[in-house]
Amino acid sequence: MLDRRGFLRRASAALTTLLLGGCDRLSASPTVQNLLSNAEDVNRWLQRQLIGGHAMAREYSDADLSPQFRANGSTDPDDPTYRRFAAKGFVDWRLEVDGLVDRPARLSLAELRQWPARTQITRHDCVEGWSCIGKWTGVKLADVLRHVGLRPGARYVVFHCADSLEGSPDRYYESIDMVDAAHPQTILAYAMNDQPLPIAHGAPLRLRVERQLGYKMAKYIMRIEVVDDLSQIGGGRGGYWEDRGYEWYAGI
Repeated sequence: MLDRRGFLRRASAALTTLLLGGCDRLSASPTVQNLLSNAEDVNRWLQRQLIGGHAMAREYSDADLSPQFRANGSTDPDDPTYRRFAAKGFVDWRLEVDGLVDRPARLSLAELRQWPARTQITRHDCVEGWSCIGKWTGVKLADVLRHVGLRPGARYVVFHCADSLEGSPDRYYESIDMVDAAHPQTILAYAMNDQPLPIAHGAPLRLRVERQLGYKMAKYIMRIEVVDDLSQIGGGRGGYWEDRGYEWYAGI
């Protein structure tokens, strides 16, 4: 019998596939878009009613690690600035944190490594139907937000990335709300399987938000922006794939 996490993941993936794959004209209609939006709100409400805002995703042991962790999406961004950082081992890279914060910051990878770290072994579930188990180490997003201080009205955390997909000029971006931002398993990972995070998996820093599907796990993070509204960012739906019809809340 499927566990609840598996059932919700498969149900979400099936709905997305039905409405997006081969039904482009239907999914583009305002009526269906409204249906999707309402269904997403219900999904988020059910998830948080059933498992709570602070319930933990299952964690595994080293013995459970996948022999090979599949790299999805971008695997080597061609952004010139990113390539310059990568060529120097990211020593000059800085994470910019701004928006509705009291103390905007520019944090180096070395600084982030000095902060208290969290290590977790979790399962990555892709909307395409595959899963892998990996070990991630990084700093809690909540600690970063506490460091900069949130201003009144802060509702979402937006991750601006260095990569683009499918020949699009649009840079990848993602967002989560403050419930997921405060979750202890939501980390900015700089290591994978006890090694520095590989470029194919998002170096120097990627998001791990373990209770959502893989497309939420933004890679190649360059900037974190705290906002009160998502409508003026990208296509206005909160993420690269969301602007193309995927659900913003991809809870599992």
